[in-house]
Amino acid sequence: MPELSRRRRFLVLAICCMSLLMVSLDNTVLTVALPSMQKEMHTTVSGLQWTIDAYTLVLASFLMLSGSTADRIGRRRTFQVGLTVFTLASLLCSLAPGLPWLVGFRMLQAIGGSMLNPVAMSIITNVFTEPKERARAIGVWGGVVGISMSAGPVIGGLLVETTGWRTIFWLNVPIGLLALTLTKLFVPESRAPKPRRVDPIGQLLMIALLAGVTYAIIEAPGKGVTNPLIVTCAVVAAASLAGLLWYEPRRDEPLLDLRFFRSAPFSGATVIAICGFAALGGFLFLNTLYLQNLRHLDALHAGLTMLPMAAMSLFFAPLSGRIVGARGPRLPLLLAGTAMCLSSVVMATQFSASTSLGLVIGGYIVFGIGFGLVNAPITNTAVSGMPRSQAGVAAAVASTSRQVGSSLGVAVIGSVMASGAAGGYGAGFTDASRTAWWIIAGCGAAIFVIGSITSGRWARRTADRTADRLTTDEIKMPVNA
Repeated sequence: MPELSRRRRFLVLAICCMSLLMVSLDNTVLTVALPSMQKEMHTTVSGLQWTIDAYTLVLASFLMLSGSTADRIGRRRTFQVGLTVFTLASLLCSLAPGLPWLVGFRMLQAIGGSMLNPVAMSIITNVFTEPKERARAIGVWGGVVGISMSAGPVIGGLLVETTGWRTIFWLNVPIGLLALTLTKLFVPESRAPKPRRVDPIGQLLMIALLAGVTYAIIEAPGKGVTNPLIVTCAVVAAASLAGLLWYEPRRDEPLLDLRFFRSAPFSGATVIAICGFAALGGFLFLNTLYLQNLRHLDALHAGLTMLPMAAMSLFFAPLSGRIVGARGPRLPLLLAGTAMCLSSVVMATQFSASTSLGLVIGGYIVFGIGFGLVNAPITNTAVSGMPRSQAGVAAAVASTSRQVGSSLGVAVIGSVMASGAAGGYGAGFTDASRTAWWIIAGCGAAIFVIGSITSGRWARRTADRTADRLTTDEIKMPVNA
Protein backbone atom coordinates (compact mmCIF):
# COMPACT_ATOMS: atom_id res chain seq x y z
CA MET A 1 0.00 0.00 0.00
CA PRO A 2 1.52 3.38 -1.02
CA GLU A 3 2.22 5.99 1.66
CA LEU A 4 -0.74 8.33 2.08
CA SER A 5 -0.60 12.06 2.70
CA ARG A 6 -1.16 13.26 6.26
CA ARG A 7 -4.55 14.70 5.30
CA ARG A 8 -5.63 11.42 3.70
CA ARG A 9 -4.47 9.41 6.72
CA PHE A 10 -6.58 11.47 9.09
CA LEU A 11 -9.53 11.25 6.72
CA VAL A 12 -9.23 7.46 6.87
CA LEU A 13 -9.04 7.72 10.68
CA ALA A 14 -12.24 9.79 10.70
CA ILE A 15 -14.07 7.22 8.54
CA CYS A 16 -12.94 4.35 10.77
CA CYS A 17 -14.02 6.33 13.83
CA MET A 18 -17.51 6.63 12.33
CA SER A 19 -17.91 2.86 12.55
CA LEU A 20 -16.73 2.90 16.16
CA LEU A 21 -19.14 5.73 16.94
CA MET A 22 -22.01 3.78 15.41
CA VAL A 23 -21.28 0.58 17.35
CA SER A 24 -20.46 2.33 20.65
CA LEU A 25 -23.42 4.69 20.44
CA ASP A 26 -25.71 1.73 19.80
CA ASN A 27 -24.59 0.07 23.04
CA THR A 28 -24.73 3.15 25.28
CA VAL A 29 -28.09 4.29 23.92
CA LEU A 30 -29.53 0.80 24.38
CA THR A 31 -28.44 0.60 28.01
CA VAL A 32 -30.51 3.64 28.98
CA ALA A 33 -33.53 2.15 27.19
CA LEU A 34 -33.48 -1.15 29.11
CA PRO A 35 -36.16 -0.32 31.73
CA SER A 36 -38.55 0.91 29.00
CA MET A 37 -37.93 -2.26 26.99
CA GLN A 38 -38.53 -4.34 30.10
CA LYS A 39 -41.94 -2.75 30.63
CA GLU A 40 -43.07 -2.94 27.00
CA MET A 41 -41.89 -6.53 26.42
CA HIS A 42 -42.77 -7.76 29.95
CA THR A 43 -39.38 -9.42 30.37
CA THR A 44 -37.18 -10.24 33.36
CA VAL A 45 -33.72 -8.93 34.25
CA SER A 46 -32.23 -11.97 32.50
CA GLY A 47 -34.18 -11.03 29.39
CA LEU A 48 -32.56 -7.60 29.50
CA GLN A 49 -29.18 -9.27 29.88
CA TRP A 50 -29.74 -11.22 26.67
CA THR A 51 -30.47 -8.07 24.64
CA ILE A 52 -26.92 -7.01 25.45
CA ASP A 53 -25.08 -10.32 25.82
CA ALA A 54 -26.54 -11.95 22.69
CA TYR A 55 -24.82 -9.14 20.81
CA THR A 56 -21.51 -9.19 22.68
CA LEU A 57 -21.39 -13.00 22.65
CA VAL A 58 -21.72 -13.27 18.87
CA LEU A 59 -19.41 -10.31 18.40
CA ALA A 60 -16.70 -11.85 20.56
CA SER A 61 -17.10 -15.21 18.80
CA PHE A 62 -16.52 -13.84 15.30
CA LEU A 63 -14.04 -11.00 15.83
CA MET A 64 -10.92 -13.08 15.25
CA LEU A 65 -12.44 -14.79 12.21
CA SER A 66 -13.34 -11.38 10.78
CA GLY A 67 -9.86 -10.05 11.49
CA SER A 68 -8.10 -12.92 9.73
CA THR A 69 -10.64 -12.85 6.88
CA ALA A 70 -9.97 -9.13 6.39
CA ASP A 71 -6.23 -9.81 6.28
CA ARG A 72 -6.92 -12.37 3.55
CA ILE A 73 -9.61 -10.95 1.23
CA GLY A 74 -9.12 -7.25 1.89
CA ARG A 75 -9.73 -4.97 4.85
CA ARG A 76 -11.75 -2.36 2.99
CA ARG A 77 -13.99 -5.00 1.42
CA THR A 78 -14.65 -6.66 4.78
CA PHE A 79 -15.27 -3.27 6.38
CA GLN A 80 -17.88 -2.42 3.73
CA VAL A 81 -19.70 -5.73 4.24
CA GLY A 82 -19.74 -5.11 7.98
CA LEU A 83 -21.20 -1.62 7.55
CA THR A 84 -23.94 -2.98 5.29
CA VAL A 85 -24.95 -5.83 7.62
CA PHE A 86 -24.85 -3.68 10.76
CA THR A 87 -26.95 -0.92 9.21
CA LEU A 88 -29.57 -3.36 7.88
CA ALA A 89 -29.74 -5.25 11.20
CA SER A 90 -30.22 -1.97 13.07
CA LEU A 91 -33.26 -1.21 10.96
CA LEU A 92 -34.62 -4.71 11.67
CA CYS A 93 -34.08 -4.23 15.43
CA SER A 94 -36.33 -1.19 15.34
CA LEU A 95 -39.10 -3.35 13.83
CA ALA A 96 -38.76 -6.34 16.22
CA PRO A 97 -42.23 -7.51 17.34
CA GLY A 98 -40.97 -9.20 20.52
CA LEU A 99 -37.93 -10.04 22.63
CA PRO A 100 -36.88 -13.21 20.72
CA TRP A 101 -36.92 -11.26 17.45
CA LEU A 102 -34.96 -8.41 19.00
CA VAL A 103 -32.33 -10.80 20.36
CA GLY A 104 -32.06 -12.47 16.93
CA PHE A 105 -31.63 -9.16 15.11
CA ARG A 106 -29.06 -8.08 17.71
CA MET A 107 -27.10 -11.22 16.85
CA LEU A 108 -27.21 -10.24 13.17
CA GLN A 109 -25.99 -6.79 14.20
CA ALA A 110 -23.09 -8.45 15.96
CA ILE A 111 -22.05 -10.36 12.83
CA GLY A 112 -21.78 -7.02 11.03
CA GLY A 113 -20.12 -5.40 14.02
CA SER A 114 -17.42 -8.10 14.09
CA MET A 115 -16.26 -6.78 10.71
CA LEU A 116 -16.04 -3.16 11.87
CA ASN A 117 -13.93 -2.25 14.88
CA PRO A 118 -11.06 -4.79 14.60
CA VAL A 119 -10.87 -4.31 10.84
CA ALA A 120 -10.95 -0.52 11.27
CA MET A 121 -8.14 -0.79 13.81
CA SER A 122 -6.17 -2.92 11.35
CA ILE A 123 -6.70 -0.26 8.67
CA ILE A 124 -5.49 2.43 11.08
CA THR A 125 -2.44 0.37 12.04
CA ASN A 126 -1.45 -0.03 8.39
CA VAL A 127 -2.08 3.62 7.57
CA PHE A 128 -0.31 5.09 10.62
CA THR A 129 3.06 3.35 10.58
CA GLU A 130 5.05 5.80 12.75
CA PRO A 131 4.70 4.69 16.41
CA LYS A 132 4.01 8.08 18.02
CA GLU A 133 1.54 9.12 15.32
CA ARG A 134 -0.18 5.75 15.63
CA ALA A 135 -0.45 6.12 19.41
CA ARG A 136 -2.07 9.53 18.94
CA ALA A 137 -4.45 8.10 16.33
CA ILE A 138 -5.41 5.34 18.77
CA GLY A 139 -5.97 8.03 21.40
CA VAL A 140 -8.42 9.74 19.03
CA TRP A 141 -10.03 6.34 18.46
CA GLY A 142 -10.44 5.95 22.21
CA GLY A 143 -11.89 9.45 22.40
CA VAL A 144 -14.70 8.37 20.10
CA VAL A 145 -15.71 5.83 22.75
CA GLY A 146 -15.87 8.75 25.15
CA ILE A 147 -18.02 10.73 22.72
CA SER A 148 -20.45 7.85 22.37
CA MET A 149 -20.55 7.40 26.15
CA SER A 150 -21.20 11.13 26.58
CA ALA A 151 -23.84 11.45 23.90
CA GLY A 152 -25.39 7.98 24.16
CA PRO A 153 -27.17 8.20 27.52
CA VAL A 154 -28.54 11.67 26.78
CA ILE A 155 -29.62 10.86 23.23
CA GLY A 156 -31.05 7.55 24.36
CA GLY A 157 -32.94 9.14 27.23
CA LEU A 158 -34.33 11.87 24.97
CA LEU A 159 -35.47 9.37 22.34
CA VAL A 160 -37.02 7.01 24.88
CA GLU A 161 -38.95 9.83 26.54
CA THR A 162 -40.16 11.39 23.28
CA THR A 163 -40.50 8.74 20.56
CA GLY A 164 -39.88 5.38 22.25
CA TRP A 165 -36.98 2.96 22.50
CA ARG A 166 -37.30 1.64 18.95
CA THR A 167 -36.00 4.89 17.46
CA ILE A 168 -32.61 4.37 19.11
CA PHE A 169 -31.76 1.88 16.35
CA TRP A 170 -32.58 4.42 13.63
CA LEU A 171 -29.46 6.40 14.57
CA ASN A 172 -27.24 3.79 12.95
CA VAL A 173 -28.85 3.99 9.52
CA PRO A 174 -27.65 7.45 8.34
CA ILE A 175 -24.24 7.02 10.00
CA GLY A 176 -23.81 3.61 8.37
CA LEU A 177 -24.79 4.82 4.91
CA LEU A 178 -22.45 7.82 5.14
CA ALA A 179 -19.53 5.67 6.36
CA LEU A 180 -20.19 3.16 3.56
CA THR A 181 -20.02 5.88 0.90
CA LEU A 182 -16.86 7.49 2.31
CA THR A 183 -15.13 4.12 2.67
CA LYS A 184 -15.65 3.38 -1.01
CA LEU A 185 -14.21 6.77 -1.96
CA PHE A 186 -11.26 7.25 0.36
CA VAL A 187 -10.15 4.12 2.27
CA PRO A 188 -7.36 2.21 0.49
CA GLU A 189 -7.53 -1.55 0.16
CA SER A 190 -4.92 -3.57 2.03
CA ARG A 191 -4.23 -7.23 2.68
CA ALA A 192 -1.70 -9.26 4.59
CA PRO A 193 1.02 -10.64 2.29
CA LYS A 194 0.76 -14.00 4.05
CA PRO A 195 -2.80 -14.27 5.42
CA ARG A 196 -3.99 -17.14 7.55
CA ARG A 197 -6.29 -19.93 6.45
CA VAL A 198 -9.74 -20.34 7.99
CA ASP A 199 -9.72 -22.46 11.17
CA PRO A 200 -13.28 -23.89 11.43
CA ILE A 201 -12.54 -26.18 14.39
CA GLY A 202 -10.97 -23.35 16.36
CA GLN A 203 -13.91 -21.13 15.49
CA LEU A 204 -16.46 -23.70 16.73
CA LEU A 205 -14.49 -24.25 19.94
CA MET A 206 -14.38 -20.48 20.55
CA ILE A 207 -18.15 -20.13 20.05
CA ALA A 208 -18.84 -23.11 22.36
CA LEU A 209 -16.55 -21.70 25.06
CA LEU A 210 -18.06 -18.20 25.09
CA ALA A 211 -21.66 -19.40 24.70
CA GLY A 212 -21.33 -21.98 27.47
CA VAL A 213 -19.80 -19.55 29.97
CA THR A 214 -22.25 -16.73 29.22
CA TYR A 215 -25.39 -18.89 29.29
CA ALA A 216 -24.37 -20.55 32.55
CA ILE A 217 -23.70 -17.23 34.28
CA ILE A 218 -26.91 -15.53 33.10
CA GLU A 219 -29.32 -18.41 33.68
CA ALA A 220 -27.81 -19.96 36.83
CA PRO A 221 -29.60 -17.59 39.29
CA GLY A 222 -33.00 -18.58 37.88
CA LYS A 223 -32.41 -22.26 37.12
CA GLY A 224 -29.94 -23.09 39.90
CA VAL A 225 -26.27 -24.05 39.58
CA THR A 226 -27.12 -27.78 39.75
CA ASN A 227 -29.60 -27.59 36.88
CA PRO A 228 -28.57 -30.19 34.23
CA LEU A 229 -28.53 -27.56 31.46
CA ILE A 230 -26.30 -25.23 33.49
CA VAL A 231 -23.93 -28.08 34.36
CA THR A 232 -23.84 -29.15 30.70
CA CYS A 233 -22.96 -25.61 29.61
CA ALA A 234 -20.15 -25.45 32.16
CA VAL A 235 -18.77 -28.81 30.99
CA VAL A 236 -18.97 -27.75 27.33
CA ALA A 237 -17.14 -24.51 28.13
CA ALA A 238 -14.38 -26.32 30.03
CA ALA A 239 -13.99 -28.94 27.29
CA SER A 240 -13.88 -26.22 24.61
CA LEU A 241 -11.15 -24.35 26.50
CA ALA A 242 -9.12 -27.54 26.83
CA GLY A 243 -9.69 -28.22 23.13
CA LEU A 244 -8.44 -24.77 22.15
CA LEU A 245 -5.31 -25.11 24.27
CA TRP A 246 -4.57 -28.53 22.77
CA TYR A 247 -5.60 -27.97 19.13
CA GLU A 248 -4.54 -24.42 18.31
CA PRO A 249 -0.76 -24.83 18.91
CA ARG A 250 -0.81 -27.83 16.54
CA ARG A 251 -2.14 -25.82 13.59
CA ASP A 252 0.23 -23.95 11.32
CA GLU A 253 -2.27 -21.10 11.04
CA PRO A 254 -4.60 -21.14 14.06
CA LEU A 255 -7.57 -18.91 14.72
CA LEU A 256 -6.00 -17.93 18.05
CA ASP A 257 -2.22 -17.77 17.82
CA LEU A 258 -1.17 -18.66 21.34
CA ARG A 259 2.36 -17.46 20.59
CA PHE A 260 1.08 -13.89 20.98
CA PHE A 261 0.63 -14.58 24.68
CA ARG A 262 4.36 -15.17 25.18
CA SER A 263 4.52 -11.37 25.20
CA ALA A 264 3.78 -10.23 28.75
CA PRO A 265 2.46 -6.81 27.60
CA PHE A 266 0.14 -8.48 25.09
CA SER A 267 -1.13 -10.97 27.68
CA GLY A 268 -1.51 -8.18 30.19
CA ALA A 269 -3.42 -6.02 27.70
CA THR A 270 -5.77 -8.94 27.02
CA VAL A 271 -6.58 -9.49 30.70
CA ILE A 272 -6.81 -5.74 31.37
CA ALA A 273 -9.25 -5.39 28.46
CA ILE A 274 -11.45 -8.10 29.98
CA CYS A 275 -11.33 -6.49 33.43
CA GLY A 276 -11.82 -2.93 32.17
CA PHE A 277 -14.78 -3.69 29.95
CA ALA A 278 -16.32 -6.07 32.49
CA ALA A 279 -16.25 -3.14 34.90
CA LEU A 280 -17.80 -0.82 32.31
CA GLY A 281 -20.49 -3.31 31.23
CA GLY A 282 -21.41 -4.01 34.84
CA PHE A 283 -21.33 -0.29 35.70
CA LEU A 284 -23.75 0.68 32.93
CA PHE A 285 -26.15 -2.20 33.60
CA LEU A 286 -26.16 -1.64 37.37
CA ASN A 287 -26.59 2.11 37.27
CA THR A 288 -29.31 2.12 34.62
CA LEU A 289 -31.46 -0.06 36.89
CA TYR A 290 -30.41 1.90 39.98
CA LEU A 291 -31.25 5.34 38.63
CA GLN A 292 -34.51 4.44 36.91
CA ASN A 293 -35.96 1.66 39.09
CA LEU A 294 -34.63 2.58 42.54
CA ARG A 295 -34.28 6.38 42.36
CA HIS A 296 -37.23 6.63 39.90
CA LEU A 297 -35.55 8.97 37.42
CA ASP A 298 -36.87 8.98 33.86
CA ALA A 299 -34.60 7.82 31.06
CA LEU A 300 -33.49 11.34 30.10
CA HIS A 301 -32.53 12.39 33.63
CA ALA A 302 -30.81 9.03 34.20
CA GLY A 303 -28.75 9.70 31.06
CA LEU A 304 -27.89 13.20 32.26
CA THR A 305 -26.82 11.82 35.64
CA MET A 306 -24.33 9.46 33.97
CA LEU A 307 -23.10 12.20 31.62
CA PRO A 308 -20.21 13.34 33.92
CA MET A 309 -18.76 9.83 33.85
CA ALA A 310 -18.88 9.77 30.06
CA ALA A 311 -17.48 13.30 29.79
CA MET A 312 -14.43 12.30 31.83
CA SER A 313 -13.86 9.32 29.54
CA LEU A 314 -14.11 11.63 26.54
CA PHE A 315 -11.50 14.00 27.99
CA PHE A 316 -9.02 11.46 29.32
CA ALA A 317 -9.03 8.97 26.41
CA PRO A 318 -7.03 11.16 23.97
CA LEU A 319 -4.85 12.35 26.87
CA SER A 320 -4.06 8.73 27.61
CA GLY A 321 -3.13 8.20 23.96
CA ARG A 322 -0.65 11.08 24.13
CA ILE A 323 0.85 9.75 27.37
CA VAL A 324 1.23 6.28 25.84
CA GLY A 325 2.93 7.79 22.78
CA ALA A 326 5.34 9.81 24.91
CA ARG A 327 5.97 7.65 27.98
CA GLY A 328 4.47 4.21 27.39
CA PRO A 329 1.43 2.47 28.89
CA ARG A 330 2.50 2.09 32.53
CA LEU A 331 1.30 5.41 34.00
CA PRO A 332 -2.16 5.38 32.35
CA LEU A 333 -2.74 1.78 33.46
CA LEU A 334 -1.81 2.45 37.09
CA LEU A 335 -3.92 5.60 37.24
CA ALA A 336 -6.84 3.81 35.55
CA GLY A 337 -6.80 0.91 37.99
CA THR A 338 -6.56 3.25 40.97
CA ALA A 339 -9.44 5.46 39.84
CA MET A 340 -11.80 2.61 38.93
CA CYS A 341 -11.10 0.75 42.18
CA LEU A 342 -11.35 3.83 44.39
CA SER A 343 -14.67 5.01 42.95
CA SER A 344 -16.18 1.53 43.24
CA VAL A 345 -15.07 1.08 46.86
CA VAL A 346 -16.66 4.41 47.79
CA MET A 347 -19.90 3.44 46.04
CA ALA A 348 -19.90 -0.04 47.64
CA THR A 349 -19.60 1.41 51.14
CA GLN A 350 -22.01 4.34 50.67
CA PHE A 351 -24.61 2.85 48.32
CA SER A 352 -28.34 3.18 49.10
CA ALA A 353 -31.53 4.55 47.57
CA SER A 354 -30.98 7.80 49.50
CA THR A 355 -27.27 8.26 48.80
CA SER A 356 -26.49 11.90 48.04
CA LEU A 357 -26.73 12.48 44.31
CA GLY A 358 -23.57 14.59 44.57
CA LEU A 359 -21.66 11.59 45.96
CA VAL A 360 -23.07 9.34 43.23
CA ILE A 361 -22.00 11.76 40.49
CA GLY A 362 -18.58 12.14 42.14
CA GLY A 363 -18.14 8.38 42.00
CA TYR A 364 -19.19 8.40 38.36
CA ILE A 365 -16.62 11.11 37.57
CA VAL A 366 -13.72 9.19 39.11
CA PHE A 367 -14.82 5.97 37.38
CA GLY A 368 -14.99 7.83 34.05
CA ILE A 369 -11.43 9.11 34.50
CA GLY A 370 -10.24 5.56 35.06
CA PHE A 371 -12.04 4.10 32.07
CA GLY A 372 -10.89 6.95 29.84
CA LEU A 373 -7.27 6.19 30.70
CA VAL A 374 -7.43 2.42 30.21
CA ASN A 375 -8.45 2.03 26.56
CA ALA A 376 -5.49 3.54 24.67
CA PRO A 377 -2.79 1.42 26.39
CA ILE A 378 -4.82 -1.74 25.69
CA THR A 379 -5.03 -1.11 21.97
CA ASN A 380 -1.53 0.24 21.50
CA THR A 381 0.07 -2.64 23.41
CA ALA A 382 -1.94 -5.24 21.52
CA VAL A 383 -0.85 -4.14 18.04
CA SER A 384 2.50 -2.40 18.52
CA GLY A 385 4.62 -5.49 19.10
CA MET A 386 3.16 -7.66 16.35
CA PRO A 387 4.07 -7.92 12.65
CA ARG A 388 1.98 -5.51 10.57
CA SER A 389 0.84 -8.37 8.34
CA GLN A 390 -0.99 -9.88 11.34
CA ALA A 391 -2.42 -6.59 12.57
CA GLY A 392 -5.97 -7.76 11.89
CA VAL A 393 -5.59 -10.83 14.09
CA ALA A 394 -3.80 -8.96 16.88
CA ALA A 395 -6.37 -6.16 16.88
CA ALA A 396 -9.16 -8.73 16.83
CA VAL A 397 -7.75 -10.46 19.93
CA ALA A 398 -7.82 -7.10 21.75
CA SER A 399 -11.35 -6.39 20.52
CA THR A 400 -12.47 -9.90 21.45
CA SER A 401 -11.11 -9.37 24.95
CA ARG A 402 -13.15 -6.18 25.26
CA GLN A 403 -16.34 -7.91 24.17
CA VAL A 404 -15.69 -10.94 26.37
CA GLY A 405 -15.19 -8.55 29.27
CA SER A 406 -18.35 -6.61 28.48
CA SER A 407 -20.34 -9.84 28.12
CA LEU A 408 -19.00 -11.22 31.41
CA GLY A 409 -19.60 -7.91 33.18
CA VAL A 410 -23.25 -7.80 32.14
CA ALA A 411 -23.66 -11.53 32.83
CA VAL A 412 -22.08 -11.49 36.30
CA ILE A 413 -23.42 -8.13 37.49
CA GLY A 414 -26.79 -8.84 35.89
CA SER A 415 -27.02 -12.18 37.67
CA VAL A 416 -26.18 -10.54 40.99
CA MET A 417 -28.82 -7.88 40.36
CA ALA A 418 -31.40 -10.45 39.21
CA SER A 419 -31.04 -12.28 42.53
CA GLY A 420 -31.47 -9.02 44.42
CA ALA A 421 -34.46 -7.87 42.35
CA ALA A 422 -36.36 -11.14 42.72
CA GLY A 423 -38.59 -9.61 45.39
CA GLY A 424 -38.72 -6.12 43.85
CA TYR A 425 -36.46 -3.10 44.04
CA GLY A 426 -36.05 -2.91 47.81
CA ALA A 427 -33.48 -3.97 50.40
CA GLY A 428 -32.47 -7.08 48.45
CA PHE A 429 -31.70 -4.99 45.39
CA THR A 430 -29.64 -2.56 47.48
CA ASP A 431 -27.59 -5.36 49.04
CA ALA A 432 -27.02 -6.94 45.62
CA SER A 433 -25.89 -3.57 44.27
CA ARG A 434 -23.23 -3.28 46.97
CA THR A 435 -21.95 -6.73 46.01
CA ALA A 436 -21.86 -5.63 42.38
CA TRP A 437 -19.81 -2.55 43.27
CA TRP A 438 -17.27 -4.73 45.11
CA ILE A 439 -16.94 -6.89 42.00
CA ILE A 440 -16.28 -3.78 39.90
CA ALA A 441 -13.73 -2.63 42.48
CA GLY A 442 -11.96 -5.98 42.09
CA CYS A 443 -11.71 -5.38 38.35
CA GLY A 444 -10.06 -2.01 39.01
CA ALA A 445 -7.58 -3.58 41.43
CA ALA A 446 -6.73 -6.25 38.86
CA ILE A 447 -5.99 -3.55 36.25
CA PHE A 448 -3.55 -1.89 38.67
CA VAL A 449 -1.73 -5.09 39.59
CA ILE A 450 -1.52 -6.56 36.08
CA GLY A 451 -0.60 -3.17 34.59
CA SER A 452 2.29 -2.80 37.02
CA ILE A 453 3.61 -6.30 36.29
CA THR A 454 3.32 -6.24 32.48
CA SER A 455 4.66 -2.75 31.72
CA GLY A 456 8.21 -2.96 33.09
CA ARG A 457 11.57 -3.84 31.51
CA TRP A 458 11.12 -7.59 31.88
CA ALA A 459 7.77 -7.39 30.14
CA ARG A 460 9.22 -5.36 27.26
CA ARG A 461 11.95 -7.96 26.77
CA THR A 462 9.32 -10.70 26.42
CA ALA A 463 7.52 -8.55 23.84
CA ASP A 464 10.72 -8.09 21.82
CA ARG A 465 11.46 -11.82 21.87
CA THR A 466 7.89 -12.63 20.80
CA ALA A 467 7.97 -10.12 17.93
CA ASP A 468 11.30 -11.52 16.69
CA ARG A 469 9.98 -15.08 16.84
CA LEU A 470 6.77 -14.21 15.02
CA THR A 471 8.64 -12.32 12.31
CA THR A 472 11.09 -15.20 11.82
CA ASP A 473 8.29 -17.77 11.61
CA GLU A 474 6.41 -15.52 9.19
CA ILE A 475 9.39 -15.35 6.83
CA LYS A 476 9.68 -19.13 6.87
CA MET A 477 5.95 -19.68 6.21
CA PRO A 478 5.07 -20.35 2.57
CA VAL A 479 2.63 -17.98 0.89
CA ASN A 480 -0.88 -19.47 0.73
CA ALA A 481 -2.26 -20.25 -2.64
